[in-house]
Amino acid sequence: MRLITAILIIFFALLQYRLWFGKNSIPDYLALEEEVTRQQVNNNKLKQRNKLLYADTDDLKSGTEAIEERARHELGMIKQGETFFRVIPNDSDTNKKERLR
Repeated sequence: MRLITAILIIFFALLQYRLWFGKNSIPDYLALEEEVTRQQVNNNKLKQRNKLLYADTDDLKSGTEAIEERARHELGMIKQGETFFRVIPNDSDTNKKERLR
């Protein structure tokens, strides 16, 4: 009877060791679960970015307003007959804004 009890205790200890410290143990599972959660958050951010890019490309394909907006904003282009005014703030205006902060 003692031999069977000793064998069962040894077997139980080995199973516990494997459960807590072996390959695919509980700490490994928890770390993997955390990594999956982190990756899902990252994937959701990338999906949102992709939706914005798809919307932007659809807008560029379908209309001229988006193309015109990009040309004005990124390239500084103006329409024929338009006058471009560039407003440069005075140093005193800049100082006033900095003081207000």
